[in-house]
Amino acid sequence: MIAAALFDQHRMHPAAEQEYTPYSPPPTAPLPEYLADLVVAALIDEVTLTPKPGLVDMRSRGAHRDLSWALMCHSAWALHSTFHAMAVAGQSMADLQRLREHIGFLGRQGEASMMRATGDINSHRGAIWALGLLVTAAAQDCNALAPAAVAARAGVLARIPDPFSPVLTGNKGQRACHEYRVGGARAQAQAGFPHVIEIALPCLERSRARGDKVNDARLNALLAVIAELDDTCILSRGGTAALASVQAGAQRVLAAGGAASPHGRSVLRQYEEELLVLHVSPGGAADLLAATLFLDQLRTDFVH
Repeated sequence: MIAAALFDQHRMHPAAEQEYTPYSPPPTAPLPEYLADLVVAALIDEVTLTPKPGLVDMRSRGAHRDLSWALMCHSAWALHSTFHAMAVAGQSMADLQRLREHIGFLGRQGEASMMRATGDINSHRGAIWALGLLVTAAAQDCNALAPAAVAARAGVLARIPDPFSPVLTGNKGQRACHEYRVGGARAQAQAGFPHVIEIALPCLERSRARGDKVNDARLNALLAVIAELDDTCILSRGGTAALASVQAGAQRVLAAGGAASPHGRSVLRQYEEELLVLHVSPGGAADLLAATLFLDQLRTDFVH
């Protein structure tokens, strides 16, 4: 399966910052299998992207003590069956309320699978929410797979109440939403993923158009999201002061020319040190980068 292939492809270079070739599953498999493969590929490409400020990558754990590149890859692979089941549901269930309730159930099952695979470490809770909605929405209409169309359908699903979802989860992200009065991952999805559609994907396109390599274009897209997102992962660790500092730092890197320029890369190294001192990690932005990679590859394979 593709996750194992990706792991084998990258594991020999745990400290590398070299350019790598992202994996894309051939769009010839049955749609649910293809979509699940594509989500896992996006998750592994996200964690493999190096260097990332404050985040797990191929060099280090970033600001995390309990996560590693290998664990994140293992977690992504453990979620393949969850995303496959969600894609099957999106393809086969026309009643939106029933579909929303079913993928909510699958997502909670997937979270339990993730926790078993990681020894009770939260590696991909936010990604299960965001990419679960997107993979379901993609499967709903194989003739409308442009990023904006998929994100809009995901937004419709996210706005449907799930009566079986716990009102209070105790998760750090939910607590940060209440404490700092931000929308978090739920509001991002309900709005149709604006930071993906309006910020990350256009930045990715601009970077590629000027000749940036894959790594640099993706780092720029990540930085563009960090610069604008009220990331509950940062808020939960460092509050509003840390969030403002992290957003300003990402803006500085981009203003210096981004990850592809020598000056931008120098500023990025300084920015990494700042996040380690703050002990914060832009995990919400990382989830949105994985969503961006998923939609970007979907567009490449199917939208002409």
